[in-house]
Amino acid sequence: MGWHTNLMIAVGLVWVASSPAQAAAREYRLDPAASRVEIQVGKTGLFGFAGHEHLVVAGAFHGVATIDPARLAEAHVDLTFDADALRVSGAGEPAGDVPQVQAAMVGPDCLDARRFPAIHFVSRSVGELGAPAGGGRDVELRGDLTLHGVTRPLALRVHVELTSDALEATGRTTLRQTDFGITPISKAGVVKVKDELTLTWHIRGRAR
Repeated sequence: MGWHTNLMIAVGLVWVASSPAQAAAREYRLDPAASRVEIQVGKTGLFGFAGHEHLVVAGAFHGVATIDPARLAEAHVDLTFDADALRVSGAGEPAGDVPQVQAAMVGPDCLDARRFPAIHFVSRSVGELGAPAGGGRDVELRGDLTLHGVTRPLALRVHVELTSDALEATGRTTLRQTDFGITPISKAGVVKVKDELTLTWHIRGRAR
């Protein structure tokens, strides 16, 4: 093997090692203990003023975000919530109502957590929204959400901040229960929860 061949091999190895295409994506394990995911459940109906709005907090979840900051469009997110771990916080409503609301939420007339124990989101594409600002990036995360046994496409606007060993993702969106085959709970037809649910999140993850 001549010196020309050796030189070409060496140059090739240097190019492969430094090529952006070869940059290793970092995997972040999402941390429920350091995160906060909330669902605001409104009320409507003829006597909606007489009911109470509910704040639901997501409990157990697990997931992974795989991200290469240099190739953000190739990022991937896989996130699963345990339906029966959703908890009514009780903020702003009589404490005696909380167990009843909790039972109704996870019961067969709403989430039906026994039949559909997992709420699952998996991404399909990521698009950047504008240039990076202040160390963070705004992205549109498109994927599929499976809830109550129904899978529907979902687009989320997410603000992401990355460091070498940590990830933070914040955002807000609205979901309609009827899109997933859930009939909003009604009390005597005059007080019922709204079809639209407001979901907010501040999710943290650690690189592994």
